[in-house]
Amino acid sequence: MSERDDIFHGAKPGKKAHILIARLSAMGDVAILVPVVKALRRDFPDLKITILTRHAFQIFFREVKNVDFVSPDFNRQHKGARGIIRLAGELKRLGITHFADTHDVLRTKLLRKLLRIAGVKISVIDKGNAEKRALTRKYHKYMVQLEPTYERYRDTIRNLGFCVNEPSPVIHETLPLPKEILDTVGPKQGKWIGVAPFAKHLGKIYPTSLTGDLIGLLAHRYDHVFIFGGGEFEREFAECIEGMHHNVHSVIGKIKLGEEMDLMSNIDVMVTMDSGSMHIASLVGTPVVSIWGATHPFAGFYGYGQDPNNAVQLDLPCRPCSVYGNKSCMYDDYHCMHNIPPTTILDKIIEVAG
Repeated sequence: MSERDDIFHGAKPGKKAHILIARLSAMGDVAILVPVVKALRRDFPDLKITILTRHAFQIFFREVKNVDFVSPDFNRQHKGARGIIRLAGELKRLGITHFADTHDVLRTKLLRKLLRIAGVKISVIDKGNAEKRALTRKYHKYMVQLEPTYERYRDTIRNLGFCVNEPSPVIHETLPLPKEILDTVGPKQGKWIGVAPFAKHLGKIYPTSLTGDLIGLLAHRYDHVFIFGGGEFEREFAECIEGMHHNVHSVIGKIKLGEEMDLMSNIDVMVTMDSGSMHIASLVGTPVVSIWGATHPFAGFYGYGQDPNNAVQLDLPCRPCSVYGNKSCMYDDYHCMHNIPPTTILDKIIEVAG
């Protein structure tokens, strides 16, 4: 990048442009950022790029070359307002010239103010909150496809002067299987299906009883079925189902996040909710059959590069009632999920995987 380019992008003459891109959570939202960062690196090969995110999520960017990370410790040295002030000082010492806030939460709002005072050029994501409220309101819903989240991220970066082009399609590549999987089932043979039946909020979770039925159908038809997730309840549920079928395997707590990505790259179809697993599978180019309840792909959180026809959902007047699935059901039963038969999901999986 020449000195003239530095001036155009807002850096002081003689100072290299250095962009900080912030997305602290949630897991799926960080994963959505990856194709945009890859495109930025492709279009600006000499640009200094630093990602502000949690340490656990750095693995998502493993295919992006020459990217640095800052992972704050919000429990200790970066806790509270004083901690954010300390973090801002650390970032200034890195020579940050541009700050793309793709999160826009209280922590990053304060960080923006501090970095702006230091002369850093700032851009903030437009979350489209008014459009999302219209999409999820109780009556007279505005049922149109809203701008995808990855495009909102790209717009945030473009507003800083870095006119990054459309991200490239994800190229599927089968990665080496984790040792745990090789020791359990051996090398890949036949058709493998992955199931990630959980999400953060109840409005995005397929009922566990129906999930058990679905996994039974998959175990009968396919060679191996792998259950993904996290947390004690999810682990217990997965191991219970695992005990019912010789070819069903829970990987919860057994392999690391990067190894989950490697395993997903070997899977023929991932079955997920509107959750982080959908976006992780999208990073490795694995086809996803996703199940939608309280939320809707129209909100812009569909998996990057995934076929829209592979979303399983019911056309109900109450849907969507929430952007994130965190609102109580107006009927108290989430029939948007309970009324999807496991056979309907199986049919879609067969359509995709054969």
